[in-house]
Amino acid sequence: MIAKDIENVELKFLDLKDYQELKTAMKEVYKNIPDNYWEEKQIRSLIKLFPEGQTVIKVNGQLAGCSLSIIVDYDRFEDNHTYQEITGQETFSTHTEDGDVLYGIDVFIKPEFRGLRLGRRLYDYRKELCEKLNLKSIAFGGRIPNYHEYADTLTPKKYIEKVRRKEIHDPVLSFQINNDFHPAKIIQNYLDGDEASNDFAVLMEWDNIYYQKPSIKVAAKKKVVRLGLIQWQMRSYKNLDELLEQAEFFIDSVSGYRSDFALFPEFFNAPLMAENNHMPEAEAIRELAKHTEAIVQKFSEFSVSYNINIITGSMPEMKGDSLYNVGHICKRDGSVERYEKLHVTPDEAKIWGMQGGKGLKTFDTDCGKIGVLICYDVEFPELSRLLADDGMDILFVPFLTDTQNGFSRVHHCAQARAIENECYVAVAGSVGNLPKVQNMDIQFAQSMVFTPCDFSFPTNGVKAEATPNAEMILIADVDIDLLRELNQFGAVRNLKDRRTDIYEVRRK
Repeated sequence: MIAKDIENVELKFLDLKDYQELKTAMKEVYKNIPDNYWEEKQIRSLIKLFPEGQTVIKVNGQLAGCSLSIIVDYDRFEDNHTYQEITGQETFSTHTEDGDVLYGIDVFIKPEFRGLRLGRRLYDYRKELCEKLNLKSIAFGGRIPNYHEYADTLTPKKYIEKVRRKEIHDPVLSFQINNDFHPAKIIQNYLDGDEASNDFAVLMEWDNIYYQKPSIKVAAKKKVVRLGLIQWQMRSYKNLDELLEQAEFFIDSVSGYRSDFALFPEFFNAPLMAENNHMPEAEAIRELAKHTEAIVQKFSEFSVSYNINIITGSMPEMKGDSLYNVGHICKRDGSVERYEKLHVTPDEAKIWGMQGGKGLKTFDTDCGKIGVLICYDVEFPELSRLLADDGMDILFVPFLTDTQNGFSRVHHCAQARAIENECYVAVAGSVGNLPKVQNMDIQFAQSMVFTPCDFSFPTNGVKAEATPNAEMILIADVDIDLLRELNQFGAVRNLKDRRTDIYEVRRK
């Protein structure tokens, strides 16, 4: 049939009234396989057990194709199961509403209707059903009916590789790969009598990127996360209490907009060095480090009382005789975690005697996994790639730059990190001047939220941006589900398309 002859295409639930037409179609499609059609009592059982899983495509009122599925508890079966095992000897006793995998037991399009992309409609419905029922994945044993022509020269693995590279066309496997299913395992003796496949099958899988593992916790992780970026004005403060009063004002403000995170800049507490400006710079910053513990304690209290996760930017910290640049994640559940600046700038090392830390990790929050890189660290792409491999969705970058040159380095590198790691990146810096603090005279900043560049995101990869060099807050919502879609269906897929066969990034 050609497209111009089609008057009506319908995707419908299978009805027992369709049985005779279904039986005739299966005999035609599977003519080289013994016992090639379902008995009426089996179809009746399937419809009773799981009506949503049984669908047909009708063209001009004629049955053109069919899809049959069950739900299984996949942990009960090994990857090398047989068709008889997975279907309960074709009784479908293995179907359970408490299962986690949608298992395809049959799908076909009649020969005269092929080439019209009708099979894609059946597969797309399965994917939608899998997402709707919050199942982990779709799986099925796929035939490789052209393999018998190559069995003397190619192993099943080599055959699959050539099909994937389109060097060989297999009518079943090629179609399934084109519909986003991936080969997971080769199964021998899966389907009795499948001589065309040389008694082999391929376990095909499609992962539901929206799957949420059932949890006994009351709160689920949020899908749309609100970020509150604080573009901090450097100004004189009489003491620590006055600085904390200003910080609380900003936390209260972004919390009032129901933000999930508040991000402070790097060294936002630097104005407190003014009282020690008579000292050499290296001594003054070590005096500043004495305030760090008290600030972290107060920020942790704020995170609980204002119901917000706070990224504290960074502050100096002494460990023994060594000076480090560190920050903390104060979570709204009361817990606190620590991160370190790994690459100190030449100026930090020369003027302050600061050392780079060693810790690099992602952090679990009630809004998913996040990472934090302090200023200069974002200019080293290996770090964010390691965090992305750990499942990071949002990268926070507190920074401090004095000139537009320095800001441009942070800006452009941070935006690159969003694209190459398929994540959101939030950067926040300080503005203004500190005439009474040596080595901290001027600041330049524009706080921003970057996204990947694809159809579901802003075309320029900028979700939101603050006014340059002005004290303000920036609020932006980011949708975590869009990252999942990008990873699977993006115009380009930077994470999936990496050539890990020729290079890798790894921790020592």
